[in-house]
Amino acid sequence: MINIRPVSDLRNKFPEIENVVREGEPVYLTKNGYGVMVVMSLEKYAELTDDVEIKLDEADKAAAIDKTRYTHDETFSRLRERINGGEAL
Repeated sequence: MINIRPVSDLRNKFPEIENVVREGEPVYLTKNGYGVMVVMSLEKYAELTDDVEIKLDEADKAAAIDKTRYTHDETFSRLRERINGGEAL
């Protein structure tokens, strides 16, 4: 179940929110009825970002070896061609 709470609960009911995030569930915080942030455990955050960090490290290594650079337009036009042409990325 999605756990949505007012941002004031972060201050007033921190132990409850802490228990929820330690169980692996995020807590969505609202201010004046609008979503403002998500609170999650460090473990869940790491799960979400570890693959991205690894891929960025790989890209940095590849960029250090290959000095070829592409402009924004070149990159995205090639990507659009592959998507529209059905080629594998």
